[in-house]
Amino acid sequence: MRTAPEGLGTSPLRPYLSDMGTDRQTAMAEFKRIIAIIGVIAVLMVIGALTYLSRYSTLDANTVIATSLGVFFSTLLGCGLFAAAFFSDKSGHDQNVTDASKSERERR
Repeated sequence: MRTAPEGLGTSPLRPYLSDMGTDRQTAMAEFKRIIAIIGVIAVLMVIGALTYLSRYSTLDANTVIATSLGVFFSTLLGCGLFAAAFFSDKSGHDQNVTDASKSERERR
């Protein structure tokens, strides 16, 4: 375990701060890439839903708009929340909370 340089304090989070910048940058780049992939998947899901509906029922403007918005935003929201959870873990946010709560428990 690394020690904090003189004058920076003895916070239990201090050893992680030097690595956090690169971890967060890497995690942010990967998060942006995943969000772009999720957007493409959402568009493909809309195309699939509209294709299915056009084959087995009639399509009018209301059906197309409702299906497009519903499928697109549902896919984006569901996958986006999972991506945000993975980003939180990979960027070090979860470790910061774990370390902070551990030090709080040790003080009691």
